[in-house]
Amino acid sequence: MRVAMFGGGRGTAAIARRLLETPGVELSLLVNGYDDGLSTGALRRFLPGMLGPSDFRKNLLLRRDGDGPGRAALVAFLERRLPPGTARRDLDGLADALPRGVREPVERDLAALRARLDADPDGLDLADCAVGNLVIAGAYLRLGRDFNAAVGHCARAYGSAARLLNVTGGEDAHLAAVKASGRVLADEAGIVAPQDPSPITDLFLLREPLTAAGRDELERLPPARVRWVLRRRRAALTANPAALAALRDADLIVYGPGTPHSSLLPSYLTPGVPDAVAASRAAAKVLVVNLTDDHDVRGLSAAGHLGLALSYLGDPLNERGLVTHAVRHRPGDGRAAGPGPVPGRDGVCWLPADLADPERPGVHDAGRTVALLTGLVARTDALLERAG
Repeated sequence: MRVAMFGGGRGTAAIARRLLETPGVELSLLVNGYDDGLSTGALRRFLPGMLGPSDFRKNLLLRRDGDGPGRAALVAFLERRLPPGTARRDLDGLADALPRGVREPVERDLAALRARLDADPDGLDLADCAVGNLVIAGAYLRLGRDFNAAVGHCARAYGSAARLLNVTGGEDAHLAAVKASGRVLADEAGIVAPQDPSPITDLFLLREPLTAAGRDELERLPPARVRWVLRRRRAALTANPAALAALRDADLIVYGPGTPHSSLLPSYLTPGVPDAVAASRAAAKVLVVNLTDDHDVRGLSAAGHLGLALSYLGDPLNERGLVTHAVRHRPGDGRAAGPGPVPGRDGVCWLPADLADPERPGVHDAGRTVALLTGLVARTDALLERAG
């Protein structure tokens, strides 16, 4: 079974791990690179043109049951945060304890980053940088500043079990948002941070990052003018052909849980993505609704999550069948109730089920969620076989 899942952040990690442990499943993870918080933002400013590597690092080596100690050591190495006072020379020998097979590509990529740091010694404070982000950045430099090539190289070199794909062609873009109140959120970090309850009404992917001064200037304009200005600054994006192929060839498409206005909705804005979903052979195209509120969608109902996804996919009435099922949590015994159509969402069936992990609040129980998703495909295939 070929599964293509949108996500990248914490919301999809447990589901992705369980899918990878499911016999016969081939998983493609469709991730975007608009993260710009803290050390990731500093790294992007140091290397203009590079997308944010954080969500790719987090999904590069998803821990699975049965992974050996060598795998665990590599995960810990890539997730390690450098302490304050880390100098350029400290990158040398950083990977000495790793097995040779992975040590060599790590050293090669860190050497490429070290050369860039040597050319601009004060350009980046290494404190709190994740080593995995630096490795991806080094691969980006070594491979001609091709972000998708860097992600693909790292996935192969370190044995990613999932097919890890940037949803775009790798063009640099910076996330910004406008709220109903007229407030402008200048970056991804602001979009995911605690904020007033006024809803986000518009997302923009910009050619250049929006500065604090630029944000303040925009907030003095009428809301319609703000949107006009930001539309004129949009980045020219293309889709990653491999991501489009993964969607078209999938047996199951999952719009994973996660922070909507950072991990999910920006990916749906990628040119070609809605068309690939519409043309997909997938038996089920399933939206998995978050268990808890994120700061960017406080108080949003399950139906509201569906409406947002369809709107950003450019199909607000689901006339193209881009979503077939929507899964929402229902406290209880874990059984899914019979699906029923959602008024105004032709062809979408709600599947209420007890999906919460009792040991980790706010996280989906991976086993129950994956069983529900794969069961949908099996039931749909059986119905089609009988109909044929």
